[in-house]
Amino acid sequence: MTNALVIAPQWIGDAVMTEPLLRRLHARGERLTVGALPWVAPVYRAMPQVAEVIEFPFAHGGLQFKARRSIAQRIQGQFAKAYVLPNSLKSALLPFLASIPERIGYLGEVRVGLLTHRLKNPNTKPPMVAFYSALSGETGVESDRPALHIGAGDIASTLRELGLEQGAYVVFAPGAEFGVAKRWPARHFAELAARLALPVVLLGSGKEAALCEEIAAPANAAQAGKCMNLAGKTSLPQALALIAGCHAAVSNDSGLMHVAAALGVPQVAIFGSSSPLHTPPLSDRAKVLWLKADPGYLPPLDCAPCFARECPLGHMRCLNDIDPKQVLYALD
Repeated sequence: MTNALVIAPQWIGDAVMTEPLLRRLHARGERLTVGALPWVAPVYRAMPQVAEVIEFPFAHGGLQFKARRSIAQRIQGQFAKAYVLPNSLKSALLPFLASIPERIGYLGEVRVGLLTHRLKNPNTKPPMVAFYSALSGETGVESDRPALHIGAGDIASTLRELGLEQGAYVVFAPGAEFGVAKRWPARHFAELAARLALPVVLLGSGKEAALCEEIAAPANAAQAGKCMNLAGKTSLPQALALIAGCHAAVSNDSGLMHVAAALGVPQVAIFGSSSPLHTPPLSDRAKVLWLKADPGYLPPLDCAPCFARECPLGHMRCLNDIDPKQVLYALD
C-alpha cells in the first residue's frame, strides 16, 4: 500500500468536489492522509476513504515558511506521493520540504521546481470535480460525483441536542462567501420560509448571522418559531449532520450546496453570477434554478454568468427575478 499525502483546498465546496479523486486513489490501494485547514477538515472526516486528517495551523495569506518547514520535518519519510490540490505556491511548498518523492499537481504560481508531475491548467472553466479527479491520471473522471457519509448516531445526537426531528425541517443556507452577486435576496428567502409547511433551520457562518436574522425575523413575526437561526452557532460537523437529517435544503451556489448534494439531500440550488456548468450540485435530487438556462425567461439574461462579486449592472436580475414561488414549486 502506498502512503499518500493530499494537500486540501481551503474552501468547503472545493473540498467536497475532491472526494471522487480521493475515492479513486483509495480504490487503487493508496492510503490517504489529508492535510487540511481546520474549517474544512470535518469534510474529509466524512469521507470513509481518508485514513487520517492532519489539521494545518496556517492562517489566510502569507507564506508561513517556518510553520510549513516544521510540519515537513515531522512527516519526512512517511509518504511516497503527494497530491497538491490548490494551485498556489505555498501549498506545494510543504511536500517539497518534506522530500516526498512524487509530487503531483497543476502548474501555477511558478511551481515547476516544487512538483515532479505537472498538469497544465485548462484554458476554460471545467467542472471542478473533473479538474481535481484528473490528478489521478485516470480517464472517465467526468462522470464522478462526490459522496459524503455522516453516521446515523451523529445525526441523531445533533438533532436531539437542538430539539429537531429528522426529516421534519428545511435547511436554508443563504450565504455565499464570494459576494452578494451569488446571494438570492433575503426578502425572497423570508417569503419562501413563510410559504413552507415545515419549519426552517438557517445555517451559515458567524458573518452571516445578521443575514439569517433578516430572513428569520419576518417569518417568526408571522408564525412564532418558524425559523431557527443557527448561523455562527454550530460547528461544521453539526452543520453536516443538520443537512444530512433535513427534509430538503435551499441554498445559493456555496460550500453547503455541495455538502447537500454529496449527502444526497433533496435540494434547490439558486445560481446568479456563477455557473452551474462549472460548479453544479452533482446529485439526482438537486434542482438548479438559473435564469441564464431558463427558456421561459424574458428578456434574455445575456449578462450571466459574470462571475463578479457585485452586479456590474446594478440590477441583480439574475437573482431578483427568481420568484419564491418558483423555488417552492421546485421543492415540491
